[in-house]
Amino acid sequence: MFRARALTISTMRRVLDGRGYLEVETPVLQPIYGGAAARPFTTFHNALDQNLYLRIATELYLKRLIVGGFPGVYEIGKDFRNEGVDRSHNPEFTMMECYLAYADYRAMMDLVEQMLGEIAVAVTGSAQIRYQEHTIDFGQPWQRLPMDEAIAERTGIDIGVAADLPTLQAAIADAGLNVERKLTWGKQVDELFSEFVQPLLIQPTFITDYPLELSPLAKRIPERRNFTERFEAFVAGMEIGNAFSELNDPFDQEQRFRDQRTAAAAGDDEAHQMDEDYINALMYGMPPTGGLGIGIDRLIMLLTDQTSIREVILFPHKRQRE
Repeated sequence: MFRARALTISTMRRVLDGRGYLEVETPVLQPIYGGAAARPFTTFHNALDQNLYLRIATELYLKRLIVGGFPGVYEIGKDFRNEGVDRSHNPEFTMMECYLAYADYRAMMDLVEQMLGEIAVAVTGSAQIRYQEHTIDFGQPWQRLPMDEAIAERTGIDIGVAADLPTLQAAIADAGLNVERKLTWGKQVDELFSEFVQPLLIQPTFITDYPLELSPLAKRIPERRNFTERFEAFVAGMEIGNAFSELNDPFDQEQRFRDQRTAAAAGDDEAHQMDEDYINALMYGMPPTGGLGIGIDRLIMLLTDQTSIREVILFPHKRQRE
């Protein structure tokens, strides 16, 4: 299993190196955590008398490098999120993130299809793998399905019409669906998707065009201003990747951070922090950029037919004995 893990990572590096990406390293200890919606681990720097955070993502530092003139960069390393543990979540996990200038989320879809197909062949000898009772085919083009269409197909609810929290919750009640109530419209949409759509995404699928409220770092779709150029990659009911056409308008990005600050004040402990240094970087100018993150551990679960993320981590953290 762990030889398969090593081969997966080396094949991923080969694909990215072959496409001209530069492998880099960015800070694990960060003064402002960002790049994802998650609670951080907090630590303290004695010499500097400063609170620091273990990174929840590498995104904002990698995009600073795009601003700095690198055409394509990637990093494979550990992220840390102070969250619950279940079969597909571990507080310490391995991510690959890559960013490419003058690209968008469609280019990232093409990269995922090629890279995961090559990895499957390298690790298992075939583009078709067996995961539990399913045969998963990485050799075929992935299905591409907008989130609102996916939700409407499974629940009958049009989130474009039910565009505020009371209307959406009323539509859920009218449909007789048993869904945990959330405090914001975006989180309610995400809960609806997680309950009724995600478990059915067995074959490789890109769910595209996420609502703006769920995507504070992604570009808007020009003709659908409340939705963004974002996708998540799903296989066997698990999300294994996330990608954007990266937002490069500093004024729009600043307003989105302000909206996240408002959400935090209302009780959202996963809201994104204001990062003025990152806004300043965008002021210098970031070209149109495609970005992608792939969860290494979940990918290994698929390739080695494991149902628990702890099985594919050499030293998973466990609860101490009383």
